[in-house]
Amino acid sequence: MSLSLPSVILVAVWVASEIGLGITRRSKSAGADSLDRSSLRLLWIVITLSVTAGMMLSGRGWGGFGPGPWEATGAGIIVAGIALRWWAILSLKQAFTVDVAIAQGQQLNRSGLYSVVRHPSYSGSLLSFLGLGIALRNWASLVAIVVPITAAFLYRIAIEERALSAAFGDAYADYARRTRRLVPYLY
Repeated sequence: MSLSLPSVILVAVWVASEIGLGITRRSKSAGADSLDRSSLRLLWIVITLSVTAGMMLSGRGWGGFGPGPWEATGAGIIVAGIALRWWAILSLKQAFTVDVAIAQGQQLNRSGLYSVVRHPSYSGSLLSFLGLGIALRNWASLVAIVVPITAAFLYRIAIEERALSAAFGDAYADYARRTRRLVPYLY
C-alpha cells in the first residue's frame, strides 16, 4: 500500500529535516570520529535499508492491518515523534550534534525532557519510525522498519553512554540510575 500525498509530504519534510541536521550539526571536535565509532553511518545505512524494505513490503497483498484509520494514526505518531525529537534538540542548543561528541566545557543536561529520559531525541526518532510502520498499514513493513532501526539506535545509545560516562563520570552514573533511556518509567 502506498502513502497518500499528505503523508508523502510529511515524510519528505521529516527526511529533509534529518538531512539538514546531518549537514549543519556535525561536531567540529577532532575526536568526534573516534567517539562515534561509525554509529552515525551505521544508523543511516540501517534506516535506509529498513525503510526501503518496509516500503517494498507494504505493496504486497499480504500482511495488511485491515480497515481502520491506520495511515492517519501513523502520520500523527510521526508528527509527535518529530516534535519530541526537535524539542530535545532545541533544549540542548549548541550541545546537540549528530555525531557522538562531547564539547570542551559541555555540561550534562538533566532538565526538561532530559529529567524524564536520557535520550529523548532518539525516543522521538523511534516514535516517528513506529508511526511510519503504522502508516504503511502492513505488519511486515512495521517489523522491517521498527526492529532493525531500534537495534541500530540501541547500539548508538551504548556508544553514546560510554562517551558520556567517560566525560561526566559519577555525575552521569547517578543521572543514569535516576532516569530511563528511552521510555519514561519503562526503559
